Amino acid sequence: MANNLKQDAVRITTSAKNELNQYIHGRGAQINTPNKFLKTSLSKKDIEAIDDWEETNAGTQYIVSEAKSIVNKIDSPDVGMSYSMNPYAGCEHGCIYCYARNVHEYWGYSAGLDFERKIIVKKNAPQLLRKFLMHKKWDATPIMLSGNTDCYQPAEQKYRLTRGLLEVCNEFNQPVGILTKNSWILKDKDILQEMAKKKTVSAMVSITSFDESLRRVMEPRTTTTKQKLKVINELSSVGVRMGIMMGPMIPGLNEQEMQRIMKAARDNGATFTAYTFIRLNGAIKFLFRD
Repeated sequence: MANNLKQDAVRITTSAKNELNQYIHGRGAQINTPNKFLKTSLSKKDIEAIDDWEETNAGTQYIVSEAKSIVNKIDSPDVGMSYSMNPYAGCEHGCIYCYARNVHEYWGYSAGLDFERKIIVKKNAPQLLRKFLMHKKWDATPIMLSGNTDCYQPAEQKYRLTRGLLEVCNEFNQPVGILTKNSWILKDKDILQEMAKKKTVSAMVSITSFDESLRRVMEPRTTTTKQKLKVINELSSVGVRMGIMMGPMIPGLNEQEMQRIMKAARDNGATFTAYTFIRLNGAIKFLFRD
């Protein structure tokens, strides 16, 4: 039954929109949900409408900004981290289930397509981190890199802010954890290996499903699961403590794959794991249903 539900979900999501020639390939969200913080908004109520005001350009826009801070204290009791830092806001990976989508509304954008194609780049992130670590009261508590959006999303290929943050952490012997769905992390294997020797880094690769048709619908611009296992294997072989995040696990779609994912990750060098269940809060419930 689970496999039938999964096949139906993929078929309904893709074929219905392809029939109307409306499906935006390479994007998780297909609509912009209203921003609850804005008094007015524009939205397309009917897919058959011919309104000409709606933005049709699905290209990604990088919005470079000067951030005021980069390290965030986490007060939530159900999150396994004390501090996080995110060099980018919004994420081009386009994971339709991403809990970070709602945060994009604070920037004045939609949690839908805007989250995937309006990426805020905090260009001064490494400088802010250096200033933060130099505070005399800082006690080197581990910081999670990618507590909200992926630090190795496509923007990293151009801006290399994650690399800059790792260089600062390495210089200060600051412990850091990394969570990513992208194989671009291998570009930093040299510095990760150096930090691993000092036991100041660990990394988790997020794996959702071995079914590529399902992965492409749920997280269209992430790397393949096969490539994710290669990342685990390659980094663990040079001493980096590697783990996996199975998330989100969705009843009827991918939760039956948990044991298979854990075994494959272990066989490739992973030594620890965690998982989350899907949370359809805020605008995410409308995007996921669509």
